[in-house]
Amino acid sequence: MALTPDDVVTKQFQHVRFKDGFDPDEVDDFLDEIVIEWRKALEENVELKAKLAAYESGDAPAAAAPVAEAPAAAPVVEEAPAPAAEPAPSGSATATAGIIELAQRLHDEHVAEGEAKRAQLIADAEGEVNRIRTEAEAKQREESARLERERNTLEARITELRNFERDYRSQLRGYIEGQLRDLDEKSASTDSTPVSAIGL
Repeated sequence: MALTPDDVVTKQFQHVRFKDGFDPDEVDDFLDEIVIEWRKALEENVELKAKLAAYESGDAPAAAAPVAEAPAAAPVVEEAPAPAAEPAPSGSATATAGIIELAQRLHDEHVAEGEAKRAQLIADAEGEVNRIRTEAEAKQREESARLERERNTLEARITELRNFERDYRSQLRGYIEGQLRDLDEKSASTDSTPVSAIGL
């Protein structure tokens, strides 16, 4: 595709839904076309400068040799008339400068947009990390306090049960010892009672 300045001026990009800007793939494809045409123009410019330098140096054999070789080696050069090629460098240079400027501007816009999005994404991610960290710390403090309360409650219950066990053992021992004393007293009184008192 032969790219002209009018193509650059009239190029329309499709808008992307749900966000501002153009379709990045379409813009990249168009920039690739611009770069290809630009490189062609630069190569042509270098060739023409070399020919002009050879011509201006007055080296007739050197200047004549490329001209003589060009038709024999590449008949394609004959299709482009020489007089028309000379004005082209200035128009081509202007078109190339316009293309370069447009490409640079589009590149800068995309880079700026990418950096802004990157900064926004980083800021959002850092905010989310801080929020999650704060929530996790609050939850950890709450859970630690709850476990501490449960531990204190269980320790108090264990102390209460130990005291109950000690009191119960003491009361049970006193009761059993009292029963044993009563049995001993009854046994002693039975042994000292005469048989006639029993009624035998």
